[in-house]
Amino acid sequence: MKLFEFQAKQLFAQYGIAVPKGKVVNSPEEAAEAAREIGPAVIKSQILSGGRGKAGGIKFSDTPQEAADAARSILGTDLKGFIVDTVLVEQKIKIDRELYLAITIDKGTRSPILISSAFGGMEIEDLPEEKLVKYTIDINLGIRSYLARDLARRLNLSGGLAEQAADIIVKLYKLLREKDAELVEINPLVISGDQILAADGKITIDDDALFRVGDSVPHTEERTELEQKAAALGISYVQLDGNIAIMANGAGITMATLDILKHYGGSPANFMDAGGGAGVEATAKALEILLSAKPKAILVNIFGGITRCDDVAKAFSMVKKSRGIDVPMVIRLVGTNQDEGVKILEEVGINSYRTIQEAVEKVVEIVNG
Repeated sequence: MKLFEFQAKQLFAQYGIAVPKGKVVNSPEEAAEAAREIGPAVIKSQILSGGRGKAGGIKFSDTPQEAADAARSILGTDLKGFIVDTVLVEQKIKIDRELYLAITIDKGTRSPILISSAFGGMEIEDLPEEKLVKYTIDINLGIRSYLARDLARRLNLSGGLAEQAADIIVKLYKLLREKDAELVEINPLVISGDQILAADGKITIDDDALFRVGDSVPHTEERTELEQKAAALGISYVQLDGNIAIMANGAGITMATLDILKHYGGSPANFMDAGGGAGVEATAKALEILLSAKPKAILVNIFGGITRCDDVAKAFSMVKKSRGIDVPMVIRLVGTNQDEGVKILEEVGINSYRTIQEAVEKVVEIVNG
């Protein structure tokens, strides 16, 4: 689960990492009141996406009235696909330097990795490799104070600022470990006079570790309605922006299906792994989720092993007879009880294909024709 900026900063504060003074509000009137307490402020939209400034989601104010006007112009708007219902009114701080600091999990080494740079405030992906400081953390040793001080010096810091940065590095790693986070990021980490502050924050928590966050940070559902419905059924489903709905039985075969579809000029509307052992009822419900998204066509790629082809075919037959399938459906069906499955599909007027290439070419022809 991704946390909003204000939620990330709540956790930073709990771990002793300094953040600017701020208040979360939901109306222009509340923004004005917060600005009276804070003074000159930054009004920041709270959405689960980066690039808010370029999209108009961050504004500045010197007076309470300006804060109210800024909040009014942001709240309720569609920003990068999200409707803004909350803004953070935060103290405007003097920025002398911007740094970057993050700890995430390196899947290659299966270890935490610290990534930092003396050049913050921009997309880390845009920075050349030579401007990054990376350190793979031994999970048995963690980050000791002497190591944190060395990392701080590599960010061109010295004296009291180096001590502060080292302290933040140690605390950030503690947060990652204790909360089972997949990512903790501060960008920018700001030097303001003789103080270092987390001016922005991003935290992603492992879904199975949400209980570690506690009630102090409200859990936020970032999945769409269809994604939530699929999750309740135990189906891996992610909405995309294409027009051809996808269903397959396994994460690997689903990803391969998306790749092949893109190769042949199609545009996937979703990722759906219906599971390796889904029965008739579960498969029928998965199909209904695809239909409710109103795609132009549906592409199904089933390699029958644990999932039997005749069970899949029975599910499609059930849905067609009960509610109808009002969009073209193209199926590749191969594996256990394949002949029985093909026969069931033929009885309800659905053709199947032996190879995924044939099926993909057909569905792309239908949509583009």
